[in-house]
Amino acid sequence: MIRRPKRVASKQSGALGAGTCNVALLGFGTVGSSVAKILCERSNTDLRLTHVLNRNVARKKVDWLPSSVEWTENIDDVLSSNAEIVVEVMGGLQPTEDWIRRAFKSGKSVVTANKQLIAQRGTELVSLARRMNQQIQFGASVAGGVPVISGLHEGLAGDELFKIFGILNGTCNYILSQIETNGIPFATALREAQKLGFAEADPTEDIEGLDARAKLAILARVGLHCNVKPDSIMAHSISAIDSVDFEYANQLGCTIRQISRAELQGDNLFAAVQPALVELSSPLARVEGSQNLVVATGTYGGETVFGGHGAGGHPTAVAVVSDILAIARSKRSAMTTMTEAPVEKTPTVTAELTAKHYLRFLVKDRPGIIARLATILSHCHINIDAVVQKPGCPKSHLPFLITLEECKASLVEQALQKINSLDFQVQPCLHLPILE
Repeated sequence: MIRRPKRVASKQSGALGAGTCNVALLGFGTVGSSVAKILCERSNTDLRLTHVLNRNVARKKVDWLPSSVEWTENIDDVLSSNAEIVVEVMGGLQPTEDWIRRAFKSGKSVVTANKQLIAQRGTELVSLARRMNQQIQFGASVAGGVPVISGLHEGLAGDELFKIFGILNGTCNYILSQIETNGIPFATALREAQKLGFAEADPTEDIEGLDARAKLAILARVGLHCNVKPDSIMAHSISAIDSVDFEYANQLGCTIRQISRAELQGDNLFAAVQPALVELSSPLARVEGSQNLVVATGTYGGETVFGGHGAGGHPTAVAVVSDILAIARSKRSAMTTMTEAPVEKTPTVTAELTAKHYLRFLVKDRPGIIARLATILSHCHINIDAVVQKPGCPKSHLPFLITLEECKASLVEQALQKINSLDFQVQPCLHLPILE
């Protein structure tokens, strides 16, 4: 868990006081170039960009940066420089982890937007920064320009948080919004997202929930003080969602979103990333396009909502520069000694959720299908709530819906192991929780 020093208030929030803080930038892609632009265009700060490290400098170099900025492909040039803060926006685990560790040992603090690195190595890096009397800030690693990390760590520090949930991946939210709004297949919505730059050429990290899983692990550490490895969190793909699912969800007064949830229950942490039905009245249902939304629930303060643009060069760069300013202010006020961090719990992580459930089947129609399914569900001690069938569909590919009364997710999965082997199934049943 990162510990932020107390800040000294000033009449001009952008002003740092006497002296200039030198900043080196590792990476000059979409986010890195936006960070450089903000640093060079803001006139009310004493931040000075001194170095830019990137591969193929001759190709990446731009003429709008001051001539005093040194371009390099060698990390040693940065580590031996007079830069006080190193900004890492390259991504990946290596060589970025080694470079950040070397930056601390060289007497430099670090700002990073690297969610996978912080999710997997955050605890160790924070500990090393503390030993080296340096700081590491990672506000841009979750929800881009939405100040979730600082909000959880500072704004809600007086509460005892026990649940964090929300929409953490703008790519998935954009795709689901397109399926819902335009009634198009998943594959078409994905191609459109790639064409517009919302999805990568290889969208696996987003579609399979791995991106959101890393962000959820960070939020669990920052907000719930739980040391959680990303691969201990269950993640399910959104690729099986079809336009018919939005039609059925709407009949239930719901829509479908990729939801990330972490909730402390004693020594257990329920944590999962999965598509789920949410009520149309929920704030989650109103998040459209590539926006993000996070809801933190505390014992004393109730629910606090953070929302806004979670991706893109400029929103993410704003979060990066905000972290740079936080470190620079603490250096200028000589408040570099950090208070003791809260003790992190290491809970048992589970995906077991008791909820209502949505089962959408696609079958070759024939008599007795509902009876067969009801028998299997009954043997697993599961009660059916409702059966819904869209009229006019071909008998060879007939979609219909069964909703279940509240039960454990493991019971439903047990039943589906038997159901998915039945010969009338055209494709495996789609199983989504219905969140209230």
